Amino acid sequence: MDFKQFVGVLRRRWLNVVAIIAVSLSVASLLVFVVATPKYQSKSTVFLSVDVRDTTDAITALYFAQTRAAAYADLASSEELSHRVIDALDLDMTPAQLSSAVSAKVVETTSLIELTVTDTSARDAQTINDVLTDQFTRYISELETPGGSSSGEPSQVTAQVTDKASYQPSQVSPRIALTLVVAGIIGLLLGIALALARELLDRTIRTADHVSEITDAPVLASVGFDNDMGTAPLLTDLGGFAARTEAFRLLRTNLQFIDLDNQPRCLVITSAVPGEGKTMTATNLAVALAQTGRNTLIIDADLRRPRVATTLGLDPAIGLTTALIGRTEIHDAIQVHEPSGLHVLASGAKPPNPTEILQSRITQDLFNRLRASYDIVIIDAPPLLPVADTSVLATLCDGVIVVVRHAATTRDQVAEAVNRITQVGGRLYGVVVNMVAKRAIGSYYYYYYEETAPAGKNSSAGGRRRL
Repeated sequence: MDFKQFVGVLRRRWLNVVAIIAVSLSVASLLVFVVATPKYQSKSTVFLSVDVRDTTDAITALYFAQTRAAAYADLASSEELSHRVIDALDLDMTPAQLSSAVSAKVVETTSLIELTVTDTSARDAQTINDVLTDQFTRYISELETPGGSSSGEPSQVTAQVTDKASYQPSQVSPRIALTLVVAGIIGLLLGIALALARELLDRTIRTADHVSEITDAPVLASVGFDNDMGTAPLLTDLGGFAARTEAFRLLRTNLQFIDLDNQPRCLVITSAVPGEGKTMTATNLAVALAQTGRNTLIIDADLRRPRVATTLGLDPAIGLTTALIGRTEIHDAIQVHEPSGLHVLASGAKPPNPTEILQSRITQDLFNRLRASYDIVIIDAPPLLPVADTSVLATLCDGVIVVVRHAATTRDQVAEAVNRITQVGGRLYGVVVNMVAKRAIGSYYYYYYEETAPAGKNSSAGGRRRL
């Protein structure tokens, strides 16, 4: 994956990254502001000096003092010293608890010992450190006095307080700003990792490159997701500059360049699985072709779940099946969608054996007659994977257009659909990617105008046409 692809993944999966960052910051905030107990520190400094009369020179005395300082620093958290502080302040804690709150370190290359006391109260930390420092210097004096404190011998090492216990009102733990920054960075890294993992595991169609991995057939158009699809499904319901209208104009135009030597006159519109929007694509493509003045017919060959007539506001009861069984003449079965001038052959009554009907000789003859009577015939076919109907239709027409749903149809499903078309000797003209999110339109290299004209509402039904 190169940098451009990486950026593309982040653009498509930015919600995942933001969500993980938000979760990380929320957890960190919970720990900082609710779970964690604020801690405060007080510091003091003790200086150890050596009586040079007992040493050979000052350098040796300094080394001796530094050595003693390292040893006495460990005594700062001793149980004996903790007992003395607890007794002096009458603290309600054990020596082990106090020892864990006390730390001491020797300032590098010196004989200074820095004492630190941590507590949940800044004032208590200062008070404890003040008493600790006092007891610490006395404890050193006792240890350095030969024969105990009652002896008259001077001590070899003297402890003096240079910095008294400080009062620091700012908490040292938890460090809110640092914690939130670290949580944000961790969330960012986890979010990017999740985005990359989902991208690698995601097998749905999201870009034109995904289509090209499956077939050499081009992406003929990408139709953006439209919230108005439910109330204005047809191009005749939209303004001339609507994004969906422009998408089908592009599809209509691209059909002219599919085969310059043999312009297609009969097209099957299908999908891999149900719910991809193939009926709306077939219907609107037919409307777009009819609006140019071409003599266009759409046939609802989805004999299992017919929807073309209902979408156009026409009668679905009379159509293909009623004409095939001789209950009505074909010219009486064809209806006209007045707003667009599109001719419509509905499915008619649902048969118990759709595949056998489509395979029959009478159906092939009817399709050949219709193909010869119109400039172009659009056939709305069932999905390829669930049933074999479309494989039959693919052999009766010039070519097939497969509709896939952006971020829903998997590459495996599309690959299997393409394989079924090629197995029967059908020709795949191209792919239409449907319901594309606005931010992903550029992934298919098509750009649409914003709608600037008011939409019309005139999708009423019309009469019928005779052959």
